[in-house]
Amino acid sequence: MKLAEALQERADLNRKIEELRRRLGNVVLVQEGEEPAEDPAELLEELNAALSRLEELMAAINLTNCRTKVGSMTLTAMIARKDALMIKLSAYRDLVYTAGQSTSRARGTEIKVKALLKAGDLQKTADKIAKEVRELDNLLQETNWKTKLIEQ
Repeated sequence: MKLAEALQERADLNRKIEELRRRLGNVVLVQEGEEPAEDPAELLEELNAALSRLEELMAAINLTNCRTKVGSMTLTAMIARKDALMIKLSAYRDLVYTAGQSTSRARGTEIKVKALLKAGDLQKTADKIAKEVRELDNLLQETNWKTKLIEQ
């Protein structure tokens, strides 16, 4: 199995687990004398099996990410870099928005507010960060499809 396939299965399992939790919540209590729409014991068994598989996948994915290198960086380091860049990009986009706000004065005696950072310069930096995020994400996706999942 490729790493990308394991990541897809993990996402599917997370959705399935949430669905099973919801379904269990709907049938765990019933009015006395009534029957639930589904058997809670069967749903619980299915939930436990999905959680067990998720645990196996998460361990294998983490192990694979730690051991797989692209250049001098592990996949784990690349993911951390991408996550940090996404936070940085969000901060820069917020700054661009704030610095781009124009304020007007009705009279010359009113307080004038001005941006201390130039929106254009901030936008250029945000664009560079966005490009790096895209390139890093592309490299991660490519690597995920080329890398065999390490299972123990």
